[in-house]
Order: sequence, then structure tokens, then C-alpha cells
Amino acid sequence: MMNPLQEEKVFKDPVHKYIYVQEQTIWELINTKEFQRLRRIRQLGTCFMTFHGAEHSRFSHSLGVYEVTRKIISQFERNGYEDWPKEERLLSLCAALLHDIGHGPFSHSIEKTFGTHHEDWSCRIVLGDTEVNQVLRKVSEHFPQQVAGVICKTYYKEIVVSLVSSQLDADRMDYLLRDAYFTGVNYGTFDLERILRVIRPFQGHIVVKESGMHAVEDYLMSRYQMYWQVYFHPVTRSAEIVLQKVFGRAKHLYEEGYSFAFMLPPLLSLFRKSLTVEEYHMLDEALMQTVLMQWSTEQDPILSDLCSRFLNRRLFKYVTLELLDAQQIERLRTTMLEAGFDPTFYMEIDFPSDLSYDVYRPGEEDERLPILLLDPNDGLTEISLKSEIVQSISGIHKGKYHLYYPEELLQVDPQFIPPDLRKLLDFET
Repeated sequence: MMNPLQEEKVFKDPVHKYIYVQEQTIWELINTKEFQRLRRIRQLGTCFMTFHGAEHSRFSHSLGVYEVTRKIISQFERNGYEDWPKEERLLSLCAALLHDIGHGPFSHSIEKTFGTHHEDWSCRIVLGDTEVNQVLRKVSEHFPQQVAGVICKTYYKEIVVSLVSSQLDADRMDYLLRDAYFTGVNYGTFDLERILRVIRPFQGHIVVKESGMHAVEDYLMSRYQMYWQVYFHPVTRSAEIVLQKVFGRAKHLYEEGYSFAFMLPPLLSLFRKSLTVEEYHMLDEALMQTVLMQWSTEQDPILSDLCSRFLNRRLFKYVTLELLDAQQIERLRTTMLEAGFDPTFYMEIDFPSDLSYDVYRPGEEDERLPILLLDPNDGLTEISLKSEIVQSISGIHKGKYHLYYPEELLQVDPQFIPPDLRKLLDFET
């Protein structure tokens, strides 16, 4: 059920130029405290340590995903495509707007340390005692469950889920363009307008008109380049690793009964795994920056040092390893311990990998819905069967091993570090 605004609202946006809000429900959702919290969550986590312009928020990204979804649906409706279920318009727009509402501060670092998942929190916020839930229930009593189903990919209509979560979805289309814009790179740019013109609803799927294959190739190549040039940048990974070590150390100290000089209730509940939706709302990057600043003066020297490193961008140095020698790494761990650096908190081996495009394999249950090309005779073909470019970037792409460690290790008395390990650590440079 649509409830149009008397006068549409417009957001000025650097990526889409304008974002149009035409429904009362969408406008009310934007003005909930849970959605406004996304202004205080960076879209790219620690990327601002590498690309200083990457200060954009989950708020702006979520609006962008909503706008791309709105444009797609408007194109379907303008052209009168019968395979688009018009009654799902509001559900699709709400799910697009709210898909990231469960993201926390530096979310991936916190998720890895505490075993949380932002998708679960998104559904808890949608279904819980929240302002978002109250707005959704005005549509119908079951509407929050439907929105949560789309976000968590359990909704029974694939065509709705795929708008927000697939290999060619509004989420990826926005974040590639937005992240490229704010990091100042060209890798993520592609012809969005062309893609919007060639996608179609067909037999319960979102498909691509065959003549638009090259635009999709360009989009997939942009994604490939953004992951390896921006998201997996070694400096960004170093910042994320230091942050993970901070949370890992804090969690270790809590479990050991350490008495923190500074602690806030939401963090205490996070350590206890008893975080409520209301407490989760309080977790934003402003709070976490305050915590890091306070913890930089804690009595525990490791926690204090790690926080100072992150706040002052004294990140871990990294070297690329062609081969991973387990015995050599174990010797390095022992050497670091003797030199006064606990390797649990001062060393990390990173091995990034990404699935640029996942080829559909019949018989496999795969949540990554394939990109299907629609030929003039209404035949469907999975894109990698017709595109050599897509074929070439399909499957898991793996980077090289990177060893991260504090640069101060190289200033330690040489007696602690044997020559082969000094060479491994790129001491000469």
C-alpha cells in the first residue's frame, strides 16, 4: 500500500545528483533515530586511513541504494513490464533503504572479534521495539517481517531479494560509484544509466537484455578493480588489523578480569554478549573514537599502545611473502616474544581473496544469484557462457600473503633477530 507524500522530498547527492523521496513511509523511516544513526557510521571503515576523502557514511550509501532501486522500479513501471509485481514496490524500497541499518562502528573489525553479523542486527532492528518497526507496522502488521525477509534473503520472491542482494544489485551499484567518488579513484566508475536501461523483470528474475552485456562487463570489472585497488589496499588492511588487535586485546583483558579505567555500558554488554537493540543504537564511531582515546591511557601497555597506534596512524609495517614458510613464521613469533612484542597482538598474516563473479552451477544451492542474459527469443543464458571477460574474472581471486608487524621491531638489537628473519622483514628498506 503506497502512501504518497503531498510534496516529494529531494536530497542533493554527489553520485546520483538528486535522490527523490515520494512515499510517506520512506520519509518517516529516514527520520527514525535508528536510520539517523547511520550518519555516524563510515561506509568504508578504516579506508579513510589510506584515502583521506573516504569519510562518507552508511546514511548516504543507504539513500543511494534506495535511489537506484527506485530508478529500477520506475523503469519497470514506465515500460509496463508484466513480470514486475507492482504490489512489491514499497517493500523493495524499504528493504533497499534499511539493508545496512544493522552496521556498527568499524563493523567488520567488531564482527570478526565478537562474532556478530550486521545482517542479523538489521533484522533485529526491523523486528524489534524500534522506531523503524513502528513505521513499518503502519503499512501492515506483517510488513516488518517481509522487510526483514528481503534483507536476510528469506523472502519467497527472488525478484524482490535480487534487487537488493545479488551479483547485479542496487547495493553494489551504489557503493562502487560512491566509494570511487570519495576515494578519488576511477576504478569503480561504470555506466549506471545504461545498466538501468537494459535490466528487465522476467519470469521471476531480474535479467539483462543481451545487448547490454558489455555494460555489465564494465560493472564487474569495476568491482574487481575496486576490491584489489581500494578495499584490499595493504595500508587499509593494516589499519583494520590494528583495530582488530585493539578489540581482541580488550576482549582478552575483560575475560581475564582486568579492571578498565574507562568502560561504557554498551561495550560491557558487547563483551558479555548481551547487547540489546537499544544499546546497539548507542554504538557509533563517535563513541568508539572516545573509547579508543580513553583506552590509549589505560594501564595495560598493549591496549594503550595499540589504541595510540590507530589514533595516530602508526600502523603496522607490511611485507609481501611469495611463500608462507610455517617454520619460519613460528621462529618469527618466538623472536618477537623475546624482543618484547606479543605476536598475538603485534603480528598478523593477511591473505585477501574475493569472488568477483560466481558462475552458476546447476544443482548447487547458491545465494549469489547469477546474472542472466535475455536474448531476442526470450532465452536465458548465464553471462559467463557468452562473455570471455566475465569468464576470466570468475571464481575466487586470491592475493599474496602480507605479513604485518610493528616497524619498531627493526630497531631491536640485532642479536634478537637472526639475519634470515631480518631479510624476511625487509629490514634493508
